[in-house]
Amino acid sequence: MEAGNKIGSSAHPTSLHPPVRGDASSGTLGRHLARRLVEIGVKDVFSVPGDFNLTLLDHLIAEPELNLVGCCNELNAGYAADGYARAKGVGACVVTFTVGGLSVLNAIAGAYSENLPVICIVGGPNSNDYGTNRILHHTIGLPDFSQELRCFQTITCAQAVVNNLDDAHELIDTAISTALKESKPVYISIGCNLPGIPHPTFARDPVPFFLAPKVSNQLGLEAAVEATANFLNKAVKPVLVGGPKLRVANAKDAFVELADACGYPIAVMPSGKGLVPEHHPHFIGTYWGAVSTSFCGEIVESADAYVFVGPIFNDYSSVGYSLLIKKDKAIIVQPNRVTIGNGPSFGWVFMADFLSALAKKLKKNTTAVENYRRIFVPPGMPLKHGNDEPLRVNVLFKHIQDMLSKDSAVIAETGDSWFNCQKLHLPENCGYEFQMQYGSIGWSVGATLGYAQAAKDKRVIACIGDGSFQVTAQDISTMIRCGQKSIIFLINNGGYTIEVEIHDGPYNVIKNWNYTAFVDAIHNGEGKCWTAKVRTEDELIDAIAAATGEKKDSLCFIEVFAHKDDTSKELLEWGSRNQTKRVLAMIKNRVVTERVKLKNAVRNRIPKSVKDLLIQCFDFEFWGLRKRLLDACGTTIWILWLMGNDSIFNNKVWDGFLRKLRSLHWVNALGGSDLIKEVVCWISPRLMNDDLRVRILTRRVEWMPPIADSALLVAAGCCAIG
Repeated sequence: MEAGNKIGSSAHPTSLHPPVRGDASSGTLGRHLARRLVEIGVKDVFSVPGDFNLTLLDHLIAEPELNLVGCCNELNAGYAADGYARAKGVGACVVTFTVGGLSVLNAIAGAYSENLPVICIVGGPNSNDYGTNRILHHTIGLPDFSQELRCFQTITCAQAVVNNLDDAHELIDTAISTALKESKPVYISIGCNLPGIPHPTFARDPVPFFLAPKVSNQLGLEAAVEATANFLNKAVKPVLVGGPKLRVANAKDAFVELADACGYPIAVMPSGKGLVPEHHPHFIGTYWGAVSTSFCGEIVESADAYVFVGPIFNDYSSVGYSLLIKKDKAIIVQPNRVTIGNGPSFGWVFMADFLSALAKKLKKNTTAVENYRRIFVPPGMPLKHGNDEPLRVNVLFKHIQDMLSKDSAVIAETGDSWFNCQKLHLPENCGYEFQMQYGSIGWSVGATLGYAQAAKDKRVIACIGDGSFQVTAQDISTMIRCGQKSIIFLINNGGYTIEVEIHDGPYNVIKNWNYTAFVDAIHNGEGKCWTAKVRTEDELIDAIAAATGEKKDSLCFIEVFAHKDDTSKELLEWGSRNQTKRVLAMIKNRVVTERVKLKNAVRNRIPKSVKDLLIQCFDFEFWGLRKRLLDACGTTIWILWLMGNDSIFNNKVWDGFLRKLRSLHWVNALGGSDLIKEVVCWISPRLMNDDLRVRILTRRVEWMPPIADSALLVAAGCCAIG
């Protein structure tokens, strides 16, 4: 995020362009907006024309340092602005009122989730129509023009509706500066009749922005550094983990400074890949819980202290919240706050300041790095292919790895490409982007367009699944029109593979396209575009040789055929854990509705004499009464009552009960079906892992037998889930 952050942290206002004074006749809103975009680093604006923004587009085109890139639809224009902001630091798109604004909404929400400053400009209604009770086209048929604004309010950090020239200058500048300061999208609506009207406030070239640098609270910074240094200097094998907010905090250099100084192993969270230098001698891979890079997860989770810099812990990045991380061992460094274990939290302490200051206080400790090197085994190579053997996905990514250099960048689409691209080792200065927080399928087509337009010094390698490609395929034409030279690997495996692994169904199968013919039709002989179909490794080698050789000046589209079940092992693990989470959630929801009914029913069916007998049994001195108990009420009713009464489960009784249960003598003495034994074991989550619970549960969920066994299932869920 170079441009935006440099503007935000500059000590003195600077401009790359010499001031050009204009007279009052040239001082228009449209010209001011165009110059302001150029000044903050935007050289390309992604747009879709509509009758409400046509005059504004004329003024943007008139700016010699601004290039207007017409997109096929508003969603892709927004995705392109997202990709552009990742490479350039800030992006911009222009769409029309409501029909365009609501179409770009999804892309702007994604930019918000990824902390990207995108200037979303909308051509709005004529300023004379406000307050007239008129109904306009491109609306939902009401005289209220605020519907679009209300939609944007929750996914942008600032909104400006410009329908009066007197305050237009202030509204525009405030919105743009807020986007840069907060690193979030903003919404600017410009009345369609205003861009070309001269106004005294626009009589000269815009004064360059001066955004006051953010300075940490010095006392808070010193206290945070001292407390953190004391914490880490006592640790035996600490580790350092980088997260996605390194970008928004502009703290990548400070992170490397700390890594060099402390000697800790450095890992990266999946959503932070590309922000941490993988050529660093202490880099150990991606920390992603159960699907971490080999040996990385073991080193991180066995550490006695871990520093997470700019993390986001969501259900995806934590593999269903299954990370084996203890809060009391963790130091969490966010862009403006530092929290140490379960102890103090220091606000208004900025990440870059903190990391640089901490680097000077830490003792060098390479214990965990040495441990990693002792256990590390280099990854194996894919099995050698046979003649005409169908291409495997792991072989594809082995060859993509060989293509990477400082002059390339990788764009990974939502899906199995997430996991396969995580395993790529990035050379120094090799770019890498994917959208993990929002995870909108189809994002990568527009993002590839935008990133390639911004980073003309790099060749983009995009890995896109067939299902995602079908969502946003049209803007391949814009890439060709812009003369881009990206290489797109279209992985054709017949559907939404990531969703198959999470929860399979016929809805995950899509209509197959002839993808290369589709791209050839879009090419239509205009511009430079080359396509190839690949089914074997030999064909892949030939295609890559052509794309990097004689076709290096063309957009290269390579369709790779893969078996529908050919996925990374990480996706299989990740998907199974998400399945586990959903099944347990399903059972928990059912338990909530059934629990009270179950308790009441069970209590009413147990005679008082039997209840007294049960309570006696829980003294664990009267286990000889077990046979009398079973004779009195039967195994099933007894277990039901046991699970329906919370009052008898105090800590002392519970621990004693578990000791008896672990011995299995009591379980075996119950007799009866295996189901009853399994449900009894289910009473303690500590006796079962999630996979075994799900196996037991799903066997029962498929069909519901008579009430006794159904109640047993629900009661088991009560005890196991809490």
